[in-house]
Amino acid sequence: MKKRRKSAASLLFLMFLGAALGLAAFFLISRTAMGKGPKEILAEYIDCISQKKYKEMYSMIDQEASGGIAEAAFIERNANIYEGIEAKNIQLDILEADDRDGELTYSCAFDTLAGTVRFENRAHFIKKDFRYKLVWTDSMIFPELEPEDKVQASVQEAKRGEILDRNGMLLAGEGTAASVGLVPGKMENAEETAGRLCALLGMEKEDILTKLSAQWVKEDSFVPIKTIPKVEELDLLAVNADGSAAKEQRRQEELLEIPGVMITDMQVRSYPLEEAAAHLIGYVQAVTAEDLEEHAGEGYTANSVIGRSGMEGLFEKELKGKDGCRVVILSPDGSEKKIIAQSPVENGKTVRLTIDGELQRILYERFKEDKSCSVALHPYSGETLALVSTPSYDNNAFILGMSGEMWDSLNQDEKRPLYNRFRQAWCPGSTFKPIVAAIGLDVGAIDPLEDYGNEGLSWQKDDSWGSYYVTTLQAYDPVIMENAIMYSDNIYFAKAALKIGAEKFAKSLKSLGFDSQMPYEIQMPVSQYSNAEQIESEVQLADSGYGQGQILVNPLHLAALYTAFCNGGDALQPYLVYREEKKPETWIPQAFSGESAEKALHAMNRVVNDAQGTGYKAHREDVPLAGKTGTAEIKESKEDTEGTELGWFAVFTADPSVEKPVLLVSMAEDVKEIGGSGYVIEKDKAALEEYWKK
Repeated sequence: MKKRRKSAASLLFLMFLGAALGLAAFFLISRTAMGKGPKEILAEYIDCISQKKYKEMYSMIDQEASGGIAEAAFIERNANIYEGIEAKNIQLDILEADDRDGELTYSCAFDTLAGTVRFENRAHFIKKDFRYKLVWTDSMIFPELEPEDKVQASVQEAKRGEILDRNGMLLAGEGTAASVGLVPGKMENAEETAGRLCALLGMEKEDILTKLSAQWVKEDSFVPIKTIPKVEELDLLAVNADGSAAKEQRRQEELLEIPGVMITDMQVRSYPLEEAAAHLIGYVQAVTAEDLEEHAGEGYTANSVIGRSGMEGLFEKELKGKDGCRVVILSPDGSEKKIIAQSPVENGKTVRLTIDGELQRILYERFKEDKSCSVALHPYSGETLALVSTPSYDNNAFILGMSGEMWDSLNQDEKRPLYNRFRQAWCPGSTFKPIVAAIGLDVGAIDPLEDYGNEGLSWQKDDSWGSYYVTTLQAYDPVIMENAIMYSDNIYFAKAALKIGAEKFAKSLKSLGFDSQMPYEIQMPVSQYSNAEQIESEVQLADSGYGQGQILVNPLHLAALYTAFCNGGDALQPYLVYREEKKPETWIPQAFSGESAEKALHAMNRVVNDAQGTGYKAHREDVPLAGKTGTAEIKESKEDTEGTELGWFAVFTADPSVEKPVLLVSMAEDVKEIGGSGYVIEKDKAALEEYWKK
């Protein structure tokens, strides 16, 4: 009896177990047949948007319930809108779901050109053959969007900031150029027209025809071909030695004689000082694909420009600004139905420099035919008044479109007009002597009244120097420090360097910024006292004493050290961005002691104001000046007699009460046959005279 009960119970259990397994299998099969639920489908659908998988999105919708929209139309509609507004970082949050009705409420947020968009929406699903399909309408994109509506993204370009000089003179800003273009419907023959334009515009015929064959071009379109200078009445009235303005006017008259050619004004970036400030200001160019990749997320588009060099590159973030943008829904009649997102335009900031544009222009005009550079500082504030490199190039040419021929000409020119000479380090020659004098005084190695003795025009320490001698140009008595600076005596300063000693000399120069990056808005090359870690021989040390050997100095660094002679031994911090408050900042406190700086200054006064001084050509009765000349030999070896020379002149107003104080350092290459440093003195003198007259 008990066995029967057990068997019945077992049978009953197996029946229940079979039923349960069958029911589970039924639900599993049904679930598998039905596929994913609405939440999963919507999540996948939204995820496909950012991946541009529009075909997969279409596979999730029910075509019949979605108004019969075709796959191609669906893909085009979604792609045009989402990609047109640059939708990305799409986030989905399910707020409420009812699987029985196939509806759910969700919130969606994503970034666009105009900022972040957020909205709540409802998604509808139908179930066919145990599977859920999305019912799609245009409102899935934006709740207010209807089939005949359009979504428009419009960008308001930010105005690039201006670059001004200390007095408000425009150094870079908005200007007007002329755009030469073609209207196809008014042309007689495309091939013939393109051929006539080639010679006048310096272009290839194929390039012109390519522009005309673009898909967007219609019969009444204006097709821009090339940007050229705009000829103003003032240009024609001005005295123009090469007649360039009149020549340009004749070219444009010839262009307008060709049927279909139009010339219209257009706004461009303009550089009024042209060659005079090209190395300093730089230029902008259209962004490249590489730029867009490197600066992703910084607001650049295919239509943007970017600073390539000079101040345009250095202050790119400040000058660029931020484009404004609006994303709106437009009704079929073109009226604005709904603002989806908008961000205001932020124009670029104005950058005002300490540069005096007039001095910049004057120095360029004086040296434009030379391979040279000039640095001008305010000796009592540290403001940078000019940074000039010659020969130069017209940075406007990069805006108007530089031809391959012009680019090749600039690169092949032996004078290297693209080479920025004020951003190099050069052998300073005798302009280095006042610095050596102050070092020697400070370390106690030089007694300013000690007579080193008249050695004639050549000298060597002893026979260990072999055939090498230090030479100088003039014998004089007594051979004391002040006279040595005034007459620019190489022998005196070779001896002085030996008295200082290599270790103290190197240590002193390091304290003056050698072998270190100079703090300044523009990165300048590091000045050096040796190619190695130390001065390696007596001859090298002796040569270093008069600015030869392996001494290399950036002109701005040299000018900054000279400010110590005007400020009681404190070397000022040079700066380039204008400040309303002119309070000077010290770069190297007591670069030289006040007493040593004063002694060197007194000697430099005699350089310019004593009839025997090497800089006497610069003497003026109305403005007290001090300074130092320099000639540096550039030779392949000590035996080289064919080497060239660098000519230097450092000159400054020695009285802070002068109305327009200035400290000017100029260097010109290849002066050996044209007067050495005297050539530079004459040019600086003329430049300062013109500057003070104005």
